[in-house]
Amino acid sequence: MFMGNSVWHLVTQADTVTKLVLVLLLSISILCWAIFFYKLILFRLKMKQMRVVRKAMKHVGTLGEILEVATTYVGTLPGYFLTRNLTFLKSMLSTPEGEAKRGLSLSELELVQQHVDQTVEDILHCEESYMPFLSTTSAVAPLIGLFGTVWGLIHAFISISATQSADIAAIAPGIAEALTTTLAGLIVAIPAYVMFSYVSSQVRKLDRHFMGLSDQFMILVQRLMSK
Repeated sequence: MFMGNSVWHLVTQADTVTKLVLVLLLSISILCWAIFFYKLILFRLKMKQMRVVRKAMKHVGTLGEILEVATTYVGTLPGYFLTRNLTFLKSMLSTPEGEAKRGLSLSELELVQQHVDQTVEDILHCEESYMPFLSTTSAVAPLIGLFGTVWGLIHAFISISATQSADIAAIAPGIAEALTTTLAGLIVAIPAYVMFSYVSSQVRKLDRHFMGLSDQFMILVQRLMSK
């Protein structure tokens, strides 16, 4: 309690630049935590959706049944994946005369595979949104804190020079005030780094799920559409 009061007293006694640095770090920290909890909720929901859809795909044997799965889970991430690729497959099966093909050539199957891969890449790119902010914060927050510390030390030494006193009792408050920004920078940077690492692991896990779903989709398409 005493430590908390002492730090708060240092903050209230700090100059304008130091206070601005602390407010900036606080704002960045709030944004990081908001992003983290937002991602955490979404990843849990999407992982659940992926497990359910992949389980349903194990019992699929026709394109009509894939469409049924996509329709059932419309509005979900795996539902979007299936719908987008089924739409592309439908366009590949249509001839300029409006007739439907019975199968696809090897080159056409390769185009379908490329479209599936591109769909996964687009989805993962969206899932990586806000991650650069977390990684940048983990790298920049200590530097912002260090800037505040250097500024505070300059301010403290100028005050010492003005008073012409090198007594420890006179020096200590100014140095302690300067170091509060370094402490704040570390308090922001360390959780941001942990958040970034966790979100990255969830993106990789989602990537593995999509690779499995892609394989399920392409195996079925190749079995049904190969000429």
